[in-house]
Amino acid sequence: MAAIYLPIHPQNPEERKIKQVISVLKEGGVIIYPTDTVYGLGCDLHNPRAIERIAQIKGIKAKKANFAFICHDLSHISEYTRGVSNATFRLMKKALPGAFTFVLQASSKVPKILDNNRKTVGIRVPNHPIPRAIVEHLGNPIITTSIHHEADLVEYLTDPELIYENFKYQVDIVIDGGVGGFVPSTIVDCTDDTFEVLRSGAGNLEDFV
Repeated sequence: MAAIYLPIHPQNPEERKIKQVISVLKEGGVIIYPTDTVYGLGCDLHNPRAIERIAQIKGIKAKKANFAFICHDLSHISEYTRGVSNATFRLMKKALPGAFTFVLQASSKVPKILDNNRKTVGIRVPNHPIPRAIVEHLGNPIITTSIHHEADLVEYLTDPELIYENFKYQVDIVIDGGVGGFVPSTIVDCTDDTFEVLRSGAGNLEDFV
């Protein structure tokens, strides 16, 4: 069955439509949605089967994946991470919401299916109303990973109608929140206070340190 194509206002997400997305996520659904960088694939953090589906779509194993979480704000972050220093917290408070993925030490609340050998987790608070509204209404983070492969940044993945044509039989909802970007988030390793940039992207760390 083909996915639902769901336009949502990018600045003022309609609550009725957000609740429709939440219902699908709670049933183990997989969605594609806009962020402040690229369109992402996501599911409920606490649904292992949905996480496996995303891994299959990406052609990787869930245990080997570097899936990040989308959180609504910094209060979520404290649940799923540990050992966050004052310097790291200050940096995140200044930089978020924004186009960053911060790599932190994972707490025991991170689902076992994501328990990679590094014991770390990537955290995102995007500067985009749609994913933040989804997480806020769901009550816990969602998994996020870009819909493209790192070496495959192609233009059709910025157009939600073309995204729908490419993924409509692999996911349950494709949200149209307008044209997306094709520069991913900047990944910053914050497991110690050196703040190493692991991938340069849309966020400029120098603006905040």
